[in-house]
Amino acid sequence: MNMSQDVKTQSGMTRKQAAKAVGHKCLVSRRNFLIGAGVTTTIMITLNPGTPQAREVPAQISEYPRKFVAKLSDLKLNEPFDFNYPDEGEYSENMIVRMGVTAGGGIGPDQDVVAFNYACTHQGGSLYDSYKADTKSLGACPLHLSTYDLTRHGILISGQAYQSLPQILLELEGDDIYATGIFGLIFGRKENLHG
Repeated sequence: MNMSQDVKTQSGMTRKQAAKAVGHKCLVSRRNFLIGAGVTTTIMITLNPGTPQAREVPAQISEYPRKFVAKLSDLKLNEPFDFNYPDEGEYSENMIVRMGVTAGGGIGPDQDVVAFNYACTHQGGSLYDSYKADTKSLGACPLHLSTYDLTRHGILISGQAYQSLPQILLELEGDDIYATGIFGLIFGRKENLHG
């Protein structure tokens, strides 16, 4: 299925038409748009544009809560710190760790601080207390031995899983680290945000 970037704005113009009208200048950043747009925004996107199968369908953009997780200065090298995100529900347990090596999605001066969900993407086995400092990995899962590379966005190294481990998106503000979203789907959920 080919998804078009031909998104309709509230004024009924497509994004291309709106960009042309303002001279291709971005007036609002994506982050500020999502913050100002409320918890959930529904937009219309066109699937298969220019074909007989073309149709408009609603798409929702959900905003994750911004939650304080830890202070950068408090994180010790290769010692995971546990927290819940995006809520206190099932499978919301996560870890943040400063690994000492640059990692995909890493923050901090050395881009070495990352956070991941503890539930294995295969069958939800707990990866709690399975961080390996020597390989910068999480696992093996006690159910089927899935192991994930934390330097490469939680990609599977070995085992039965077929999806990467959900990575918690982080922002650094001074010394404070905030969780701001999730890249990937948490095991056991049809969507990361309940309700």
